[in-house]
This record gives sequence, structure tokens and C-alpha cells, in this order.
Amino acid sequence: MKKVIVLGATGGTGTAIVEELINRGIQTIAFGRSISKLNQLKQKLGNSDVLTLQVGNAFDDMSIYEASKDVDVIFQCVAVPYREMEKSQITLGKAIMSAADKLGKKIVFVDGIYPYGKATKKFVDEDHSKKPHTKKGKIKLELENLIFSDQWKNAIPLIVRLPDYYGPSSNLNSYLGMTILNISKGKISSYIGSLNIPREYIYLPDAAKMIVELAGNSNAYRQNWNIPGNIITGKRLVQIAQDSAGQKKPVIPLKKTTIKMMGWFSPIMREMVEMSYLTEIPIFLDGSKYKQQIGPLIQTPFEVGIPHAIRALSNI
Repeated sequence: MKKVIVLGATGGTGTAIVEELINRGIQTIAFGRSISKLNQLKQKLGNSDVLTLQVGNAFDDMSIYEASKDVDVIFQCVAVPYREMEKSQITLGKAIMSAADKLGKKIVFVDGIYPYGKATKKFVDEDHSKKPHTKKGKIKLELENLIFSDQWKNAIPLIVRLPDYYGPSSNLNSYLGMTILNISKGKISSYIGSLNIPREYIYLPDAAKMIVELAGNSNAYRQNWNIPGNIITGKRLVQIAQDSAGQKKPVIPLKKTTIKMMGWFSPIMREMVEMSYLTEIPIFLDGSKYKQQIGPLIQTPFEVGIPHAIRALSNI
């Protein structure tokens, strides 16, 4: 890869991928809706000479087409909020795939685990059945079917699936990001789910490194890829975060019943209810395919990653 574009460059995953790309000296276009956020990103990343900015609308295929003419790979990191998913997710996917198809480009979609539905085994690999029982899971499966549809004759896509994440560039973009951000600020915080159930989280810089490795491997395309993180209980995670922040303000676990009650007043919490099954019977991703075909998994210990995230987020 000599030149790439990152759609949704100022979001959690987008920022991490842009940083990894410029660290490798790859010419990178950061694409987003807000010039002020793009400028903040460039400044944050040291005003790198290999980073250029492009304001555009990811829902407009011609906007993506014009910005992506000279690139080797398109990275799709635009996140659709829960409340807009039913209305906008497939529209977004069609616009992005249409642009990639017109240009005949490789395209990397960064997505999550919702299409798997409820896990039928402890570790879920890419061949696990996809029978989602939630509205959001069904929409995400529809998106996967769209991406790999025969209607696209020239686009060359792959999908990367991540668990929930945390890191220096995450804040309100993930469940755990909200928890760590508040702990870093010395505020009373919440944790979605039980503090005693082990869950899987990936450190965003690790995910970015592995995503870029996949993107640079021609044999990785037209496939799904799982990238696992590490497993930890909420109790231990909170302890590491509080020790790192030097703060011991309470962290309140929010279980399904509490989330339902909060949903009476908060549209965001209302949308979280149907996904709360993942906090009760979590999905753990199997990374065997990545290890066998790409290389070793990169898995920064929580004792290293969480302090880095706390330091970064405390300055926001």
C-alpha cells in the first residue's frame, strides 16, 4: 500500500488506523465531515507530512469516489449511531460499496460482532453461524450480505470484526470508553453489565496494527476476519483504571433492568437494551485464522493499555 483513505477518520477506530498508517509512512487521506475535527486530528498526530485532510460525506458515493481516485485501499470506519442504524446503515453501505465498485478498489470494513447473535460455542470463529436475534444484529448481517453481494463486479472488500474496544482514541464511541473516560476525569462512572462476568476488549492500537496488516495482504480480501482482544472481569478492569488514574470514585454496574429504566429518559440507553445479552453471555472471538494466515496476534496487557488510555483521555 502506497496511498490509502480512511473514512470516518476522526472516530475511535479511524483515528487509531490513521495513526498506524502514518507511523508506517503510508500516504493517508483522513476523510470526515468536520474540518475542525480533521484539523485537530492532524495536530494531534504531529502534523505529519504523509497525512492530508478531505472533508466529505460518506453517505454520498460521489464524494467518496472523488476523494478515493488515487488510493490503493479504502478503510471504512464510519460508525452509525444506534438510533440511526435502522434508517442509515444500509444506505451508508451502499454508498461506500458503490464508490469502491466504480473505482475497482480494495476496501476494508471495520465492524463488530452483532451478526453472530448468541454464541453456540466458547470461542467464535469466522465460520460460526450468523443467526442474529436482535434488530441491530440483523441489520449488520444485511450489511455483510450487501458487502459480499454479486452486484459489485469490481470492488474487492473484506470485513474485520472487533469486540468492544478501548484506547487513547476512544471516549463515547464504545461502552468501555465511557467508563474509562469518566474514571480518567475522577468522576463517578458506570460500567455496562456485571462487574463479575469476564468480557473481551481490544486495545485500539493493537487492532489498528492487525487491520493494516490484513489490508496489505491481497489474499485477505473477500473474507471475514475476527480480531480478538483480551478477556477480563469488569471488577479487575475498573481496579486497574482507578489505580492508573489515582481516583477511587464509585463505578456503578448497569445491568439490563437498570438500563431499561434509564431508557425511559434516554434514547441511547433505550437502544442498548436489546444488546445487553452480550454482557450476560459474552462472545469471545477466535483468532486462529488470523494467526495461521497473517501472523501473531498483538495483545497488549490491560496493565499496559489501560494506563495509556487513562493518560490520553485525562487530557481531553
